Amino acid sequence: MLDNILAGPILRRLSTTQLILWWVSPQPCRGQFQCYIDDQSVMNVALAKDSVSEYRVGANAVIHLLDIEIDLPIDTYIEYDLLLDTERGIEPLAKSLPHLMYDGKSRPSFIIQPQITNILHGSCRNPHAGCEDSLLAGDNLISNALSDSESRPSLLMMSGDQIYADHVAAPTLYAIHQVIDLLGLNDELFDGCELKTADELHQLNEQYYYRHDYLPTTELGAPWYRKNAKQDIFTSVYAHNHLISFAEVMAMYLMVWSPSLWSKVSLSGYDVPSAFEKMHKGERDAITGFIDGLPQVQRLLAHIPTYMIFDDHDVTDDWNLTALWEQAAYENPFSKRIIGNMMMGYWLCQGWGNDPSQFDSDFMGIANSYNGLPNKENHDSFIDKVLQFAKWHFTLDTYPKVVVVDSRTRRWRSEQDLAHPSGLMDWEAMCELQQELIGEDAILLVSPAPIFGVKIIETIQRIATTCGKPLVVDAENWMAHPGSASTILNIFRHPKTPQHFVILSGDVHYSFVYDIELRFREHSPKIWQVTSSGIKNMFPEPLIGCLDHLNRWLYGSYSPLNFFTKRRSMRVKGRDVMGAGQRRLIAKSGLGYLELNSDGSPRLICDLHNDGTKTEFVEGHEEQIP
Repeated sequence: MLDNILAGPILRRLSTTQLILWWVSPQPCRGQFQCYIDDQSVMNVALAKDSVSEYRVGANAVIHLLDIEIDLPIDTYIEYDLLLDTERGIEPLAKSLPHLMYDGKSRPSFIIQPQITNILHGSCRNPHAGCEDSLLAGDNLISNALSDSESRPSLLMMSGDQIYADHVAAPTLYAIHQVIDLLGLNDELFDGCELKTADELHQLNEQYYYRHDYLPTTELGAPWYRKNAKQDIFTSVYAHNHLISFAEVMAMYLMVWSPSLWSKVSLSGYDVPSAFEKMHKGERDAITGFIDGLPQVQRLLAHIPTYMIFDDHDVTDDWNLTALWEQAAYENPFSKRIIGNMMMGYWLCQGWGNDPSQFDSDFMGIANSYNGLPNKENHDSFIDKVLQFAKWHFTLDTYPKVVVVDSRTRRWRSEQDLAHPSGLMDWEAMCELQQELIGEDAILLVSPAPIFGVKIIETIQRIATTCGKPLVVDAENWMAHPGSASTILNIFRHPKTPQHFVILSGDVHYSFVYDIELRFREHSPKIWQVTSSGIKNMFPEPLIGCLDHLNRWLYGSYSPLNFFTKRRSMRVKGRDVMGAGQRRLIAKSGLGYLELNSDGSPRLICDLHNDGTKTEFVEGHEEQIP
């Protein structure tokens, strides 16, 4: 028997006037949403069509988005409940999901905080990575600051790679296919593939570790000496278990945020090719540990406003990295369908809850046509819509104001060479960004990729691009495209740039912090590049240590090499890791944690780890060549 709630509830957008809650149930839910202060009910909303949007993705899977106006006190501990009308009568969350409650509490809770005092942030959560899931550190922090509005984090910002659609463990993919059958998730028809339906794909156990054989190829970009050579469109080196169907991506989301469905499936029952036996054992051990932590992850997401923006692995590695990649991917009907399926899943499970008002009647009309009749025509129309959509970015009217950028779908394509990296945002998107910043004293800018990255790594990427191999090293950084680089730096140099400017980033699988000021300006804005990555992923050691050392040698503050970088008009100082000598790059799974002063400047910058320790970044001396 399926649980009343398969995934969620996830607290999404929360302000002084609005509350959004997301969850998935086997069937449409009826009942009440209630809020309590001091155990007294202060709000009661019926789960009806005027308050809850429902989106069916399978016979036994319905997404719910509660979007209501509220008038509740700020900085106050408030509990809430979903009282669901079931066959067994009215069931509160304490009965449906008892593990959501912290010790001594009978309901989940939230605190409305218009002024951000502290924030959790991070990216890159790969279920089978060989490290711990650092969202558990966030759950532990909430448990110790449950009713304290000054210590309890204001929000959780997830800045990309919430799932890895292009890097899936075989045990996970096998579990996904069982969930598809269990929930009756939507089937679909394929074009440009030897397999005609998703159901046919889901039955192929022998595909595990060899799924790349079904993925589309292209002749575009082949070198002159290999004319008509076939190349993979999807460039991930781990594409042997790449997600393909809409049902697969929906099952993946349900399984990375909730333990419910894992108890209904098996992790074994298929043949493992001998060449992959060692890999399979490591994947299975990691997945088992990941599942053990999901009750705490589900609890965390129910207690903190959570915002999300995509990066490449939410769709596929190197997504839109070059104009040539885009041309190959979107002209092929099968690769376009795969990308579109990932974006449909992103909208339903991530983008929708950030700000539902972004999605107008035209978007919702096409989305609801598929909801009502999930046939090929409506599926294709929905994919066309999500691929054309240009408002995935969003803002939060807090203090400091939060501005979250879309650095994936509005690229500034290279005019020099279609195979060169595109800029992360085009001119129009940059102009819109600048308008969001004007008039603000302080800003929290969320950019999935660091705007101020590690120079030695950017140099390696530039060399690879010059050699015609940008996809090999993920050569996508803000400085890789001349137009986007000069434009974003000019925004920082603008006279009306906020005086306190904190940039939150992820993507790179290591953590670092830079303090940045403009050279030759008496009253320069203060800029902090805060990068925390990953939540459950790591850059390999000792390579990151070698790159850290090389960066300090080659790009110290007095190095002449700095004059050849686009940031030469800015003074960039790396922060030291407390207790680690001159080390500045840390590759240890962790969840970013930031405390802010009343003016929006950071008071504490660190990564939290599951063992209770933290990696703190402290101001060091100006970099010197050793």
